[in-house]
Amino acid sequence: MSRTMRIGLMLTFIVLQVITTGCWGHREIEDQSVYIGLGLDVGSPSKFEQEANEQGGHYPKMNTVTVTVQIAPAGSSQKQGGQGSPSSGSQGGSYQNQQLTGDSILQVFRQFALRNEPPLVGLHLKVVVVSSELAKQYGMGQIFDFIFRDNDIRESCLVMISHGKASEVLNSQHPGEIPAFRLRDAHRNRYRNQKILPPVTLVMLENNVRSKSSFMLQNIVSAEGEQYLSGAAIIKGETNKWVGELSEAEVEGLSWITEKKLGGVVKTYTIDGRAITYEIKNASAKVVPIVSGDDISFQIKISSEGRLIEDWSQPDITPQQTTVLQKLEEKFEEQARKQLGQALYKLQNVYHTDAAGFGEQIRISHPKVWKKVKDNWDDIFSHVPISYDIKMTIIDYGSSKE
Repeated sequence: MSRTMRIGLMLTFIVLQVITTGCWGHREIEDQSVYIGLGLDVGSPSKFEQEANEQGGHYPKMNTVTVTVQIAPAGSSQKQGGQGSPSSGSQGGSYQNQQLTGDSILQVFRQFALRNEPPLVGLHLKVVVVSSELAKQYGMGQIFDFIFRDNDIRESCLVMISHGKASEVLNSQHPGEIPAFRLRDAHRNRYRNQKILPPVTLVMLENNVRSKSSFMLQNIVSAEGEQYLSGAAIIKGETNKWVGELSEAEVEGLSWITEKKLGGVVKTYTIDGRAITYEIKNASAKVVPIVSGDDISFQIKISSEGRLIEDWSQPDITPQQTTVLQKLEEKFEEQARKQLGQALYKLQNVYHTDAAGFGEQIRISHPKVWKKVKDNWDDIFSHVPISYDIKMTIIDYGSSKE
């Protein structure tokens, strides 16, 4: 090997040693207060804050919002429990909830530095839960302004609405369970139940807020320390505020046109009150906007194939009983139409809000028309005729009838 080659290899080795060194400013994960869940409620100082205030632990602020952070794992450096107690909200040290109240979320986060060492890090935030009471009073743009601006929080973070307090949703009675992770993963069951909405991320939320589009967020209720996905919260585009809810059945009906991959069941009853159940195997829907001058209407065509999976009235149905099967298909179609009709009625006549994306169909198919109507679309949508046709076909009868 020549001298030049040896020098070249030596220089290459030196350069590699320099550029492959570790990060100078690294911070070990176990030394961080990593918060993975965030709950936002109407301001109500906790007992810890009240006692601290009595001893002079306060600063100029209004009690606008109560911020609950879920820290995981609760390590040895985080001994204080949530809301000022040794172990509030923590099961086996798997997580820890802490609360503070103020009128600036960023300032509240800075106040946590007075209680924790090290300070909070939001790089791994999984879910933000906002109480419906807070969303009634303030627009989502106001509530999320800091969160939209913060570079530490990832845009893939999910957003949900709680029927009660958001802080309660971030609690669990199951040892070892971390509520923020459970909420993050809850949407994965959509292929089995059409009552679950598609997830809404921070970037999707910001797009809706900036465009003043109405939309839905997954609604959560809490009971006995457990979380339950129940219905949808309606956010009106004009104000970005919570205006109401859809029930589970109404979300189920609306899912025929809002879900790309639909899974779940349709249940109805016979005249004598016996349940019969249809399992959805595949489904497709087409929303067709019709524009004639200044008149706008929509036609919805839905088709589905599935199986008769449970029948409490005539469990001995065979493929030869075509008349009976046709009647069952008609009953399932009637039930689906009823649920869809209830959801559309509430959007158009109660909330006067297009949270189902009909305006997007106009924007895609008739962009010039959309420019004319987009500023008043929610009001226009309230009076738009919508017709729908649903066709359901029973293709099999479960393994016992094959």
